[in-house]
Amino acid sequence: MTQLPSLPATGNLWRTDQLRAEGLNSRAVRQLVSSGDLVRLRHGCYIRAAVWAKQSASLRSVQLVHAHAYGTLTTSTGGSVYSHTSAARLHGLFLWNADDMIHLLFRVRPSRERLGKDVRGHTRPYSDAEVLTLNGLRVTTLERTVVDCALMLDYRQTLILMDSALRLGADAGLIRAAADGLAGYRGVRNLRAALANADSRAESAGETLTRELICRLKLPTPEAQVEVYSRAGWYRLDFAWKEKKVALEFDGKVKYFDYKPTAEVLFQERRREKALTEDGWLFIRVEWKDLFREQEFKQRVLAALRR
Repeated sequence: MTQLPSLPATGNLWRTDQLRAEGLNSRAVRQLVSSGDLVRLRHGCYIRAAVWAKQSASLRSVQLVHAHAYGTLTTSTGGSVYSHTSAARLHGLFLWNADDMIHLLFRVRPSRERLGKDVRGHTRPYSDAEVLTLNGLRVTTLERTVVDCALMLDYRQTLILMDSALRLGADAGLIRAAADGLAGYRGVRNLRAALANADSRAESAGETLTRELICRLKLPTPEAQVEVYSRAGWYRLDFAWKEKKVALEFDGKVKYFDYKPTAEVLFQERRREKALTEDGWLFIRVEWKDLFREQEFKQRVLAALRR
């Protein structure tokens, strides 16, 4: 039985030339990939499988952008800028239903052969003020990133990004000015609508989608991030109709947004909820799947408000 080649003792991310320098030829690399010890992230770039296995879905998406930069020797002095959803990931913005394509902004459109199958090039003009450096990579600013994404995503995806960007400090005035200069562009209506309906208090993509659904179904508008007091202490509700003492909580964070509350956090949360229930509050708990059962969702909310 042939002994499997060994990975380098140090490092977790390698280019093909680095693996060769460690004595691993193409055959050895293929063996390590087949055995599950090495993961090919893209052409010419690999990661230690044990590290990849521990990464969440959103962290993997960010890792793919860094792998592109590492594998292609992209630097902060290069002629391209990470943009669109790639920039959104590098900024830490919430994304929903977005693919893992690498998006780059160029002054002049490059050939497809140069870019590779997993890269999409864009050439909408940009200024130096719309570019910054994050961890050594040239990236579009928060405002430019949201605008670029809006021109290719749908309304709900754009609203999620807008909420997230404003929460991180994006300048709504700059976004509005950019929208004013894009009359006639595909997606500009989504951009304007998302800016008009955005709420920087949203703490997850699920909360944004819940708010959007409540609005689209023409349900009574609740307050967001409501602080209420009970014998167990203060409790912050995702949404509340205070005069009706009805609270709506989005519970999809664990699976979809890389947030896993500890047992102690869950215990304290349920304790406070029990105390509020004793004070007359009614809780509607919504999971991810509930957002796509729209009529059932509507009836649950109306029933709670009519009780």
